[in-house]
Amino acid sequence: MADNNTTAAANNFREAVCVDAGRVYDSCCDRDCLEDLRCFFLPEDQETINNAISARLRSAEILNVYIDVEPVNFNKGYYSCDITFFFLLDFDVFTEPFADPTGITGISSFNKKVILFGSEGNVRSFSSIPAEAEDSVSRNSIQSSNMPKCVVRTVEPVVLSARLGEIRDCYENVRYIPESITKALGGNVVTQLEEGTPTIYASIGLFSIIQLIRNVQMLIPVYDFCIPEKQCEDTTDQPCDTFSRIAFPTDDFFPPRPSNPDNNCGCGCAD
Repeated sequence: MADNNTTAAANNFREAVCVDAGRVYDSCCDRDCLEDLRCFFLPEDQETINNAISARLRSAEILNVYIDVEPVNFNKGYYSCDITFFFLLDFDVFTEPFADPTGITGISSFNKKVILFGSEGNVRSFSSIPAEAEDSVSRNSIQSSNMPKCVVRTVEPVVLSARLGEIRDCYENVRYIPESITKALGGNVVTQLEEGTPTIYASIGLFSIIQLIRNVQMLIPVYDFCIPEKQCEDTTDQPCDTFSRIAFPTDDFFPPRPSNPDNNCGCGCAD
């Protein structure tokens, strides 16, 4: 059936058009096991940690990713992608044996750098802006460079473990955490602790795909306009009617076995 559809589409070829779109010039996938990430907390939560006897990592999510792209001077056409992940981590902290834990939330970060090929280009691009947007822009066009764009794709981190520890040296402290990150906790976190002060170190697993994309003009075949074939359905059913049409989640009760458990993917994927 797939071959018939492909043949039919080829026969319906109408014209070749030029489009301006992002082309992926280079990419890699990676798995990072982040061990003993230093975590930062609000002052009141740090007081709880000072009296803790154990800690458990309950969940982890990515708050934001900061990306900086710079050309590699010694290798033309290649670019260095400096990537900083910020994580929001939820912990259960135990202060007494057999007592209920206290839930606290902290922030941690991880930095990595990869070098990818992004081709060359020294073009400056100018584009017009809508009339309604001219009040906020002093010029009647917007200028952009032809630098490639780095795109980071991730899934939520895998929770591994957490442990109580003590600050080993002053290099574990940080000078500044962006305000947009600390807003997730609702206040300023403690970034400076003296050596020997209790803290929590978290370990998580991170899967990521990093792509270097550049806008280029490409000639592509056009078969027809994208006209939807499916009719929109009204959603006026009763909740139970909607629920009755949901397939039973068999895989959630009986998880399937992996078809190829030895197939791993890193920067340089295994066959």
